[in-house]
Amino acid sequence: MGIFEPFRAIGYITSTVPFSVQRLGTETFVTVSVGKAFQIYNCAKLNLVIISPQLPKKIRALASFRDYTFAAFGNEIAVFRRAHQVATWSKHVAKVDLLLLFGEHVLSLDVEGNMFMWAFKGIEQHASPIGHVELSGKFTPSCIVHPDTYLNKVLVGSQEGPLQLWNINTKKMIYEFKGWGSSVCSCVSSPALDVVAVGCTDGMIHVHNIKLDEEIVQFEHAPRGAVTALSFITDGRPLLASGSSTGVISIWNLNKKKLHSIIRDAHDSSIISLNFLANEPVLMSASTDNSVKMWIFDKNDGDPRLLRFRSGHSAPPLCIRFYSNGRHILSAGQDRAFRLFSVIQEQQSRELSQKHISRRAKKLRLKEEELKLKPVIAFDCAEIRERDWCNVVTCHMDTPEAYVWRLQNFVLGEHILKPCPENPTPIKACAISACGNFAVVGTAGGWIERFNLQSGISRGSYLDMSEKRRYSHDGEVIGVACDSTNTLMISAGYHGHVKVWDFKKRVLNSRWDVGCTLVKIVYHRVNGLLATVADDFVIRLYDVVALKMVREFKGHTDRITDVCFSEDGKWLLSSSMDGSLRIWDVILAKQIDGVRVDVPITALSLSPNMDILATAHSDENGVYLWVNQSMFSGTPNVDSYASGKTVVNVRLPSVSALTFSEADDDVDMETQVPEGEKAIGFSISPKQIPELVTLSLLPKSQWQSLINLDIIKARNKPIEPPKKPERAPFFLPSVPSLSGDILFKPNESEADEESQEKNKDSKNSTKNFGSLESPFSKLLKSSWDLKNFSDFTDYIKGLSPSALDMELRMLEIIDEDVEEEVIKRPEFISIGQLLDYFIKEITCRNNYEFMQAVVRLFLKIHGETIRCHPSLQEKAMKLLETQSLVWQKMEKLFQSTRCMVTFLSNSQF
Repeated sequence: MGIFEPFRAIGYITSTVPFSVQRLGTETFVTVSVGKAFQIYNCAKLNLVIISPQLPKKIRALASFRDYTFAAFGNEIAVFRRAHQVATWSKHVAKVDLLLLFGEHVLSLDVEGNMFMWAFKGIEQHASPIGHVELSGKFTPSCIVHPDTYLNKVLVGSQEGPLQLWNINTKKMIYEFKGWGSSVCSCVSSPALDVVAVGCTDGMIHVHNIKLDEEIVQFEHAPRGAVTALSFITDGRPLLASGSSTGVISIWNLNKKKLHSIIRDAHDSSIISLNFLANEPVLMSASTDNSVKMWIFDKNDGDPRLLRFRSGHSAPPLCIRFYSNGRHILSAGQDRAFRLFSVIQEQQSRELSQKHISRRAKKLRLKEEELKLKPVIAFDCAEIRERDWCNVVTCHMDTPEAYVWRLQNFVLGEHILKPCPENPTPIKACAISACGNFAVVGTAGGWIERFNLQSGISRGSYLDMSEKRRYSHDGEVIGVACDSTNTLMISAGYHGHVKVWDFKKRVLNSRWDVGCTLVKIVYHRVNGLLATVADDFVIRLYDVVALKMVREFKGHTDRITDVCFSEDGKWLLSSSMDGSLRIWDVILAKQIDGVRVDVPITALSLSPNMDILATAHSDENGVYLWVNQSMFSGTPNVDSYASGKTVVNVRLPSVSALTFSEADDDVDMETQVPEGEKAIGFSISPKQIPELVTLSLLPKSQWQSLINLDIIKARNKPIEPPKKPERAPFFLPSVPSLSGDILFKPNESEADEESQEKNKDSKNSTKNFGSLESPFSKLLKSSWDLKNFSDFTDYIKGLSPSALDMELRMLEIIDEDVEEEVIKRPEFISIGQLLDYFIKEITCRNNYEFMQAVVRLFLKIHGETIRCHPSLQEKAMKLLETQSLVWQKMEKLFQSTRCMVTFLSNSQF
């Protein structure tokens, strides 16, 4: 096991597979594919409900029915009940492309035209189809739909153009529609009988009557492109929604046979699925741009507006950085989006606003992407001034200005940083000072300038008079950095020169030449080390104060894409286009771990707590998280410090933390370990460790309330005494009630009165303690007889503080009897049994903090009784000795731990 192990991927919303919508009760859920797994969202707020385990191959089709989800991958179909796989259907010999819910059956259709029918009944026991239909040879299926009220019939569209109507019960083709000379991309049934809508690759939409084989109306998309998705509204209005491969959604009025409205920038790329929610004016759309959106038709003119959405990067990220103490990740992608991902909750992820992009794009009739800032190539952030002003600065591709962002409001700032207005060149590097007041930017022309982030005003430039043009560097500035005290500013040029400047005076202090072309620099403010990345695939570490190289790391065989320090400065992580991720120990000056992935890492960032590593990869739109096993593993078997360790191939993290084989809860956790290898896993704590105590794991408020019960009762005491209930009229007899309300007493017969008097006499004459014995006393007695108090402990742990207090007070001996009679009383016997119970539990050191609170409450109530009876005094003295012995051992452990921590931290308490 290496230091970093795959955890999960974030930022994935949907893929190229159409989603599946179903309604359960009053709520609607949508199931979307994200590569080899699927996710289920609640449409009420589009919050994530379920993430499935990862399948061996990518999902090609989805269908859902109640708690079941059917996912086609390769030649097989996986059946899930919620997030647990319960069956696998394997009958196809070709890739399954289409799934259709058909009553209480599922139809699956592969690329070779084989259609199988699977039954819901006994879904987890039977894995064989109940029917098989083979389509004709020159018919490649592209879509399938079940026309409403057509019993046992399905309509199948083809890439060749014709459509076929099949009876799956008789396994015969009923009719073949010639088509319109273009491949069929989508097909959907309408609320009107015998009517379907067919979308073709030439951009034509045909509303067709399949009973008469007559065309009712046809529409043509304004921007030419394949009609990839169709959906009819079901709330009674004659509307049809169509989506195209250009990302445009068109709404057609079937009665007027014309275009009703159009959403030009619905998505940035091809739309893969559309669906009107049942009996609601809400349209859901999904696209290959990694987004799911919901549109509502509530305007007076009938045009839709965006209701809610979930989106991620539609192109691979270029730069990532942990933010907010590791809870969020800032990510800049090739899609011109600057996003904030939440590591904890997916719902908190969002894109930073670039100021009224949608409004400006609609006004100028342009795409939103054309008005966005160019892709970010570098950025820096500082949390110290987040509430005061902008705290993020970004450099954009081929842009001579740097932009500032305010993360508190998730919006682009009002200031634009423009260095060297006389000779503007693209900005290549940026950094924010440790105080959060200044931003330093470097340009491709060799100019470095400092700006005030609050006002956006320039505060001077850094000039080297020894250079020919009297700029900061002779060539491109590839990196800038500031130290922790605003004393030094470090810059590096493309030609290999590293310069150290006085931050305030802006004068050159020192310089040195690396000897080769530089690509990137990273500075660690705590240890004062500067890591330089050169084109010779070597990482060099320099001491900025001593001006000398202290470490050199070799091992990468291709261009190094990114490097980062750990928070304590002891580790240096680097990634390369050779697919490797290497971890270097700065103190030991050697590689301590290395992994290789199939897709090269382009950016990486380690959280401040060093528990999670985030990576971005080429051709991957998500951000991948890795966990530090040395922090989460319960065993010291993390193989990291072996000399000459080879690079190990690993898989990328999946959307779900579970893998295909770990999905079932009933999986046997015992795994076979090869001989000669030690089992690696999380340590399991025994029931009780000698010399230690075990806590009850109860909420802190529960056992603390036992100690402060008197204070709580005094605080909750009413300020005014309860008011006396209003008396009823003299002629209406009444009875008292707990609520204080008047209850009128009906007339009773003489026989009832006599029976009540007899019951009173019997109650007064009988004193049977067994009939009044509470479950508390019964369980205590039985546990004491068996010398096993585990059931009794579980019982009192489940009681509320006030209930436990009442049970203990019920054992009080109030009346003063003769000593011999008191000893025989059940209350006295129970007090003695409780003392034996406390001695037993404290000796075993179980439920330690809870028992301390119970003993304190017990002694507070029964202390006087124990003092007056010698037999109870002996047990109380034994309890005191046991308590003192256990506490002395615990105190020694506390003192030993304090001394060890003081020694290791070299500090005093």
